[in-house]
Amino acid sequence: MNSSSSERVVLSPDGCAVRVVDPDRVAAVCERMPAADDLADTADVFGLLSDPNRLRLLVALLDGELCVCDLAAVTGQSESAVSHALRLLRAHRIVVARRAGRMAYYRLDDPHVRMLLDLALAHTEHTEAIHPERDGAD
Repeated sequence: MNSSSSERVVLSPDGCAVRVVDPDRVAAVCERMPAADDLADTADVFGLLSDPNRLRLLVALLDGELCVCDLAAVTGQSESAVSHALRLLRAHRIVVARRAGRMAYYRLDDPHVRMLLDLALAHTEHTEAIHPERDGAD
């Protein structure tokens, strides 16, 4: 096997040899890589957004705050299912509640969440996804 002189082999933390073609670029990427806890938290946010029912709730909240009853009507879910999802979203600071007497009105808690939703929706609107896992293809 031919290897260029710019390649080098380094040992990874588990002791395996890893080929590095561009060590400067690898070092730069490693330097800007978020901490493991931050990556786990980010993965949690995407996990919350990955459920179609929770996503439906969040899309409904793009137009402003709604109560549990109205969210249930808009999304076709039971009030109980909506409340359960909102508790989870609130715990992760995706939504926030405002109390008015016995009613709680929910809204998106952070403009970053709105941006993620807007970008994801725009992406799906202009692309045609191929879903082998849904089509049963191998």
